[in-house]
Amino acid sequence: MSDSLELPAWKEELDTIVGARAHGQAEEIFPRLQKLDAQQPNVAEINYQLAWTCDVLDRAADALPYYEKAVALGLPPNELSGALIGLGSTLRMLGQLERSAEVLRSGQVQFPDNPEFAVFLALTLHTQGKAADALRLALHTLCETTDDPGLTGYQRAIRHAAAKL
Repeated sequence: MSDSLELPAWKEELDTIVGARAHGQAEEIFPRLQKLDAQQPNVAEINYQLAWTCDVLDRAADALPYYEKAVALGLPPNELSGALIGLGSTLRMLGQLERSAEVLRSGQVQFPDNPEFAVFLALTLHTQGKAADALRLALHTLCETTDDPGLTGYQRAIRHAAAKL
């Protein structure tokens, strides 16, 4: 294998740590992630995993700077999508509702095939007191993404009702 195809030195350790989080060890892995971050500063993927772990631990305020740094440093598309969802959701939980909506709308533009942005945006809209807008967006997303025959049979009525909100 040529050097250009080898994984970065930190990648294997990060994968091992993230695997432990998947087994319910978030509290234990957080210091390991912090140590890896100190050894490998300015790695977007490490910051993203730190943010995600903070979310798992219900530490939104701690997650915010890690999400912001991960996005600023640049992530591969799949991880960027997840980081933007996490950032938007974290901002909502911290009461930064305008910024949450901006991040989630930006995610919709960057990832138009990812309906999860609309769902999280609907949560932000609801928290902003825009219940009709939130429900309209959620119903539209439901109609766009479901193949449940009970719902697809009523899509026209659902869309009509959503338009009247």
